[in-house]
Amino acid sequence: MKVSQKGLYALQAMMLLTRRYTQGAIRIRDIAYEENLPEKFLELILLELKNARIVESVRGAKGGYRLRRTPSEIRLSEIIRLIDGPLAPFGDADQLRALIDRDADHRALYQVFLEVRDAAARILENTTLADLISRGPAAGSRPKTGEKRSIKRRTAKKKKAELSVLPMLARGEGA
Repeated sequence: MKVSQKGLYALQAMMLLTRRYTQGAIRIRDIAYEENLPEKFLELILLELKNARIVESVRGAKGGYRLRRTPSEIRLSEIIRLIDGPLAPFGDADQLRALIDRDADHRALYQVFLEVRDAAARILENTTLADLISRGPAAGSRPKTGEKRSIKRRTAKKKKAELSVLPMLARGEGA
């Protein structure tokens, strides 16, 4: 399974909206700044999430985006499927089952792919945004306002390094 750069951005934005769920709507600019994401690209992602009724937009001075449902009701599989499509690199479960039925010579291989797909889907179906946040850093570990600039620079470098170390998770935006 591969999660695109767009998928990672969507998940990061959703995690921020989850962390700040009780604070109301968050402006795109604030999400982009806090998560170190490109604002224009984030706007398109949030629009997709809005059209899928996962987030909602609020107009006005206190406007922005907020989760439409509670974090415990939003599953990672829902977000990933919306942004990146099927959870398996070789098609969806029905396609794999058809290959298993049709191709006796490679049936065992396709069966393993189906098992991998099912295991990944099971994990993503059973993990909510609330689960992610409960696994994350302690609430008091966020940087103070004055510390944000230097930490953001280090974080940007670290994110680039992470993407190069984990190519199986992220592929280019156009891929």
